[in-house]
Amino acid sequence: MSAEENKAKVRAFYEKAVNKGDLTAVDELVGFTEIAHYSGGAVGQNTPESVKKWVADLRAAFPNIRVTVEDLISEGDKAVNRVTYRGTHTGEWNDPVWGRILPTGKQIAWSAIAINRFAGGKSVEAWDLMDDSGFWRQLGVLPAPR
Repeated sequence: MSAEENKAKVRAFYEKAVNKGDLTAVDELVGFTEIAHYSGGAVGQNTPESVKKWVADLRAAFPNIRVTVEDLISEGDKAVNRVTYRGTHTGEWNDPVWGRILPTGKQIAWSAIAINRFAGGKSVEAWDLMDDSGFWRQLGVLPAPR
């Protein structure tokens, strides 16, 4: 796959899957098993089904969610993106760390950077860094800094 094809798959994930709920874009991007490196050093494994569930849960908690791709750079087998998520928290959000967060009605925006490594036309490894503290502060789970 070319760098441009990898970029197209990443862009389609945000524009089709997250923004519009078209989960077929997940199948085009995520490999059968994708090693996932998360904020804070945790390592896990994504599958197309686990990513579809995350997108569905995100869209349920933030029905008007919109992701803007701010930067998208690809070279060799890697694509790097910087995005901004914006949405209104009108649905329940279930988080493995914080638990069940009832709708707050708050409009929030948060940023994220991800690097995807491709093999065989799919992302087989991803490094995700999200503004976790900003996200939780805007929802009122964490206090604002002094």
